[in-house]
Amino acid sequence: MILCDIGNSTFHFQTSGGTFKVGVKDSIEKIFTQDKKIYFVSVNQKASQKLKNNYPNSVDLSPFIQFKTDYQGMGIDRQLICKYTKNGIIIDFGSAITVDIMKKGIHLGGFILPGFRNYQKIYPNISKKLKFKFDTDINLDKMPMKTDDAINYSILSSIILPIKNVYAQYALPLYFTGEDSKKILHFFESIPYKYKKNLVFNSMKKVMKENRC
Repeated sequence: MILCDIGNSTFHFQTSGGTFKVGVKDSIEKIFTQDKKIYFVSVNQKASQKLKNNYPNSVDLSPFIQFKTDYQGMGIDRQLICKYTKNGIIIDFGSAITVDIMKKGIHLGGFILPGFRNYQKIYPNISKKLKFKFDTDINLDKMPMKTDDAINYSILSSIILPIKNVYAQYALPLYFTGEDSKKILHFFESIPYKYKKNLVFNSMKKVMKENRC
């Protein structure tokens, strides 16, 4: 079985041999034989078409994902990772960082932040003098005294504090997914959390099982 989570910047594949990523602008025609059936979800229409052009047997799982929410414009990837969480705050680190609240099986809403790589682009675009080395090992209880620390302090605070505020408001367990999330887990040692490496793929498999795909 081949699964693919298509984001804004990557094709994220899972096969029996593990997971790997390919940029959406990179060639994908020789990764598998053309007759392979790839089950996918996508927030990137252009990349979806690219996958289907190279692998005509590919199956879009979006029509099988039934998720009730009053949130308008919620991406299919967010719907998927929330669908099987009854109670929790789900934080997905990708090109963007999404935070969604599920309580008693009801989606209460969420918010979106830039992903680490996009944060890293912001400051040098303001000024060349603001080029910096990204570092998640910084003390947020101490006011920075140099530019690199000041930028990292701002980036990490803008991500971590809203998540902690949501936890304080709802007192629900935190579920982190996405490789980049592991870089900031040490800031949540006093809060109940779990890291779920393949949350999207595991949810895709549940959808496929339910719909006998």
